[in-house]
Amino acid sequence: MKNKNLILAAVVAVVVILGWWLLSQRQSEAPAAPQAGLPSEAAAVVTYTDAGYAPATLTVRKGVTVTFENKSSGPMWTASGVHPTHKLYPGSGIEKCGTSEAAGIFDACAGIQPGGSWTFTMNETGTWKYHNHLNISRTGTIVVGE
Repeated sequence: MKNKNLILAAVVAVVVILGWWLLSQRQSEAPAAPQAGLPSEAAAVVTYTDAGYAPATLTVRKGVTVTFENKSSGPMWTASGVHPTHKLYPGSGIEKCGTSEAAGIFDACAGIQPGGSWTFTMNETGTWKYHNHLNISRTGTIVVGE
């Protein structure tokens, strides 16, 4: 029994380390595009799958509405960094969920089921990290330029 527990612990450790490494490799392979010459689209899409958010880094102009589509097998709750407060994006904060201010914060404020989506208009320039509040190892970045 002791050997089975050791083997199980070793397998879990390998899976966690491999997952972390793959996530860090994927994010480092997707550098942010330069801000000059950003496309003028009014909308952009980030897809959430069981592997996480794609693209890992998205660069858009100020005022672009980003749609987060859930194509995973479980719910996603997209929210501004940093977990658990969600206050990185200006004016955001998890304490505003369920209030009249909820519509204006970078926080879905609830799990979005598979097949569903959530949208947010990026009105602040800067580099904004976000995560899945239900699986905090799943993260992404949106770079907002003028």
